[in-house]
Amino acid sequence: MAIDINQLKKVALFESLLPDELKLIAGIVDEQQFKPSTKVFADGDRADRFYFIIQGKVRISKMVPGIGEEALAILEPGDYFGEMALIDEAPRSADAITNTTCILGSISKPALDNLLFMHKDLAYDLLWTFVRVLSSRLRETNEKMRAFLVMAGKF
Repeated sequence: MAIDINQLKKVALFESLLPDELKLIAGIVDEQQFKPSTKVFADGDRADRFYFIIQGKVRISKMVPGIGEEALAILEPGDYFGEMALIDEAPRSADAITNTTCILGSISKPALDNLLFMHKDLAYDLLWTFVRVLSSRLRETNEKMRAFLVMAGKF
């Protein structure tokens, strides 16, 4: 089943793309259904694709020794995760677990690399979106660290 470009347009990473670019992306999307409480991937797994949520909710979490699972985010339709796999070769840095029955789209790193090599304008648009997202997440992490240090009396 091919993904509809209107579904792709709901994903923040793709919302600024033109219809022709969305069609190119749609051509490399794999769609999968997951039951509730299924690990999409685990912390430390090999990272070779990223995911976006078409339907359902996914929990991104980390196991904290002595405490247990710490939920970092609950993601909903239109959200995406695992995108660092498209940028570096490092293993997964957290668990992704379905909270509900989910339909996820995914794109493999090799498929995206090939597409971006052939379509430089698309590469430019997507990479700038990645830069903005990663910059925003870094700022958010810095603010959380600052708040933690203030609470710990270190600031």
